Amino acid sequence: MDREIPKEVKRKELRKQIIKYGLTGIIVCTLVAVVISVLQTSLRKKDLMISTVDVGALEVSVTAAGKVVPAFEEIINSPINSRIVEIYKKGGDVVEVGTPILRLDLQSAETDYNKLLDEEQMKQLQLNQLRLSTQSKLSEMEMKLKVSHMTLNRKEVELRNERYLDSLGAGTTDKVLQVELDYNVSQLELIEEEQKYENERALAEAELKVKELELSIFRKSLAETKRTLDDAQIRSPRNAILTYVNNEIGAQVAQGSRVAIVSDLDHFKIEGEIADTYGDRIAPGSRAVVRIGNDRLNGVVSDVTPLSRNGVISFTVQLEEDNHSRLRSGLRTDVYVMNAIKDDVMRIGNGSFYSGKGEYELFVLNGDQLIKRKVMLGDSNYEFVEVVNGLEPGDQVIISDMESYKTKSKLKLK
Repeated sequence: MDREIPKEVKRKELRKQIIKYGLTGIIVCTLVAVVISVLQTSLRKKDLMISTVDVGALEVSVTAAGKVVPAFEEIINSPINSRIVEIYKKGGDVVEVGTPILRLDLQSAETDYNKLLDEEQMKQLQLNQLRLSTQSKLSEMEMKLKVSHMTLNRKEVELRNERYLDSLGAGTTDKVLQVELDYNVSQLELIEEEQKYENERALAEAELKVKELELSIFRKSLAETKRTLDDAQIRSPRNAILTYVNNEIGAQVAQGSRVAIVSDLDHFKIEGEIADTYGDRIAPGSRAVVRIGNDRLNGVVSDVTPLSRNGVISFTVQLEEDNHSRLRSGLRTDVYVMNAIKDDVMRIGNGSFYSGKGEYELFVLNGDQLIKRKVMLGDSNYEFVEVVNGLEPGDQVIISDMESYKTKSKLKLK
């Protein structure tokens, strides 16, 4: 026979159930709170770059890619077709003016040069021979002219005597005419000989000048050959560092091919490239800022290539401090070229987040939270970015790289 459970027992069982389910609920709520707390992303403020929106002037710039190159770099080319016989220096060596770098096979070139020296001597001897032959011939003609002058003077005396005798009646008219004719003929012959002498002298002078000019031209060609032969003694043209040398002994090198490069690695410049759509914003004399890590170097655009190649315009920046310790040949940099100034614009600090004009989603500081906000940004320079709308002066904006949080709309700040 069933007995009725006492009310006191029922109350105890009810209290046990209430306590059991209550504890379970508290534990579940606690776990949910912990999970929510864990799942909610939080960041430390000291790990972030925060920029406060302010109002001021903005010197607008265009951003270009830059590369550090030596202030000067001289390529040494082979002046002749030859082969490498010996290497004296290696890449990275410091070289002074006249320091031998490598030796080419010059036996054939030296043989040709010696032949030219012999030919020069032969041409000089030929010129001397012509000069002596001409002088002898002109001297002979001068002697004949003197004899002809003396003969003409004698005939002039004879003619004068015959005329005198004819005036006294001791001579005849026919004799006078004969002597006079003979004198006139001799006079014409003398004029002819004098003309021949002048012509011969002028011809000889012209022929000598031609030979002298030929010898002069040959000597210039010889000097050029000598210079080429000297250049083939591959030496450093200045105090610098050897940054490249063809060190393949026995390798054939063609005339004009590169065999070495010397560079000044104490002074540098920047070679920049930018899309040709921004070509009108870059001109010689424009102020430029080069950023290497956290360092910024001032400079001036020295020249701009007039033509676009593959949609890119190249330019060069001369640095005020071209021997800065951070400069290394081949180092990639960001180059900012200034081209305009805007006054009284809202601005925030420039950072890796900025890639040009347009709409951005930036995190704005709000108490202990970061709230994502759509912001329209405009022009920029190496230091600031123009804020068109979406922010107000005094707002604090995160300008660190937040790409990994792009799916978040709110972040907690520690």
